[in-house]
Amino acid sequence: MTDEPRYPTSLGTSSATEIRLLGQDLAEDLMGSVGFGELAFWLVAMRRPSAGEVRVFESVLVALTDHGFTPTAIAARLTDLSAPGALQGAVAAGILGGGSRYLGVTEDTGVFLAQILATHRAGGPVEDAQSDAGSSAGDTGSNPGDAAAPLPDTDSGWDELAAAALRAQRAAGAKVPGLGHPVHKEGDPRTPRLIAIAEEEGLRGPHLRLFEALGRMSEPVLGRALPLNGAGVCGAALADLGLPVEMLRGFALLARTAGLLGQITEERRNPIAPAIYAAVDRNAVYVPPPEPDVP
Repeated sequence: MTDEPRYPTSLGTSSATEIRLLGQDLAEDLMGSVGFGELAFWLVAMRRPSAGEVRVFESVLVALTDHGFTPTAIAARLTDLSAPGALQGAVAAGILGGGSRYLGVTEDTGVFLAQILATHRAGGPVEDAQSDAGSSAGDTGSNPGDAAAPLPDTDSGWDELAAAALRAQRAAGAKVPGLGHPVHKEGDPRTPRLIAIAEEEGLRGPHLRLFEALGRMSEPVLGRALPLNGAGVCGAALADLGLPVEMLRGFALLARTAGLLGQITEERRNPIAPAIYAAVDRNAVYVPPPEPDVP
């Protein structure tokens, strides 16, 4: 007789009489005592956050909950029009739109900043960090351990590091994640507020400081001042909390799920999806396809 297989987990287990989560009794220890944001942090970080960390983390979730009629919201509303009653499909449609232009900027920025910091700490040129841009973060998280080079301790030092990163991105023909916004051309209102909250809680760490410096140096290096994107500053703040940078998009999607529930509920109460569909359908104009290239 062989032994029963064992599947280890540090998350949740259940029996006929008990549910345990993170080593706690779900009903007795967590329900009514732990907020959802705190629990979400705990599940990923495998440690219970401090009150200050919860405040910063939940501020990020609030910042990313909704941004009006973005493609994610429109996709969710149109899916609900097409498949009424399939709430999970409408939510999923919106979530699937979280990519490099919307919501995914949170993770892209965190990874970008973490790579620069890890390379700097290791004593290497910033250009080496840029060569991996867009790849998995791997072990370039927010706690890279002992390294040769100390981090800057002045704004001018951060500006120097940021300028090198910007020059490397420009030379590679790549964009800088988190810089610029299609709507908030003069500044994203979420950015200074989240930085202030992190400062109040003593959690304005190296990722945020580097991100701020990227904003300051955008005009001298790139030729134009670019605002710090709210989704990008959220990525910097989450990285400063020590959360794995390769998981940051998940927190953006967690926040936007709440926003999509609101969008779908409003759609059912006061529909606009039929008008969106009709506007596109009734204004569709046929154009002949381009002539194929002939060798």
